[in-house]
Amino acid sequence: MTALDLSSPVAVVGTGTMGQGIAQVALVAGHPVRLYDAVPGQARQAADAIGARLDRLVEKERLTATDRDAARSRLRPVGELAALAGCSLVVEAVVERLDVKQELFRALEDIVSDDCLLATNTSSLSVTAIGGALRMPGRFVGLHFFNPAPLLPLVEVVSGFATDVTSATRAYETARAWGKTPVASADTPGFIVNRIARPFYAEAFAVYESQGADPATVDAVLRESGGFRMGAFELTDLIGQDVNESVTHSVWRSFFQDVRFTPSLAQRRLVESGRLGRKTGRGWYDYADGAERPEPHTAEPAEPPAYVIAEGDLGPAAELLALIREAGIEVRERDEDNGTRLVLPGGGQLVLADGQASVEFLDVVYFDLALDYRTAPRVALSHCRDTSARTVAEATGLFQALGKKVSVIGDVPGMIVARTVARIIDLAVDAVAKGVATEEDVDTAMRLGVNYPLGPFEWSRRLGRGWAGDLLEEMHEIDPSGRYAPSLALYQYACATPDKREDTA
Repeated sequence: MTALDLSSPVAVVGTGTMGQGIAQVALVAGHPVRLYDAVPGQARQAADAIGARLDRLVEKERLTATDRDAARSRLRPVGELAALAGCSLVVEAVVERLDVKQELFRALEDIVSDDCLLATNTSSLSVTAIGGALRMPGRFVGLHFFNPAPLLPLVEVVSGFATDVTSATRAYETARAWGKTPVASADTPGFIVNRIARPFYAEAFAVYESQGADPATVDAVLRESGGFRMGAFELTDLIGQDVNESVTHSVWRSFFQDVRFTPSLAQRRLVESGRLGRKTGRGWYDYADGAERPEPHTAEPAEPPAYVIAEGDLGPAAELLALIREAGIEVRERDEDNGTRLVLPGGGQLVLADGQASVEFLDVVYFDLALDYRTAPRVALSHCRDTSARTVAEATGLFQALGKKVSVIGDVPGMIVARTVARIIDLAVDAVAKGVATEEDVDTAMRLGVNYPLGPFEWSRRLGRGWAGDLLEEMHEIDPSGRYAPSLALYQYACATPDKREDTA
């Protein structure tokens, strides 16, 4: 099954931000496009807005004037649903209400031909439930674009319970012909991206709620140590707190209030107060003119230790030994079977975050996971109140000697980056085991849909198959609510024999 022919008309119903973006994508690809909106005059305004964006593309030399004029000639706003007869694909981008969408598609079935592909751009509703209202649900599919649709490459092609393989394939190939990167997803709450991305927000909020760190520090650590494009607090301010919380609630309810997807009380209070982020001028941060952005906590300069003793294999942090030597600090190595750590001159220990709390040990400072310790400009440390001041100072001075800013946070098991990455890996492995998507499509979706520096499986291959499960097991012992209990799929994944690609990764 091939993509739709470029001569085939495409209709977009709903002309808000997403509808306009999808229409622009189809238009620039070469299709005749018809726009419909239930609000009188809205389709015409949307067509004018799309035309203005095409003008800007010409100004930026991303589109020729000839192609712009041709695209404009193919764009047609219409005032009645009946004008969509003859279209080969109708994409819906209306309000996120099941009854509204079902009523719309029932009406469309009486207008379009039986071979017309019907698609929803829903991000939170069940494709199966929407299609269940149709007499021919086999031709119904999810085409979930990401905002802004003309710029972001990812499209989740979602097959409902009754979607025919031929319909899903045609939708997939059409998205690819439009210059997008499609991934195939089963109809699961949140699909791929919104299901697997929940811990990115949830763990940041949990650290904040436990008084582990303020939003500016959490965001800085996620960006500068974890390699994420944006921190969770600034990203939800950009998305809109109400929008982000609504998706979280939708996924949580759809999974029968699974504790792994529990919404944040702190975010609920933010929404209740009307602080929805950039669009209201205030969210986690203040966006008023002249408002100062809070700075992340950064430790004062400290003297580095003269030497460190490396015991055991530092695993994901092994590169630190080379960095320490390059900084002119002596590294004394000795084999130990009972742990992997750095021992400081004062006798204190420096340990990579492993899901345990430092209060359980004597004189320990934990350091957080980094995407790349060589290039990371910041590293987070945590310790309990009984950790000696000398150990904290030596640990701080050590990382500062490596050219890192140091953020000292509260005694938070799993810290910030480590717990976030572990939970993302767990949800990704669980999703693949349940047939939601392939490993490759999950990695592609998370890199392109939310700009993660690595896909979950890429991360797992780098950290080791058992790393996420080991960390989450430790966190589950401290918090046996089930939130951090590793999935059965993660246990099975950790025990599986790596394939040849992982041997050479």
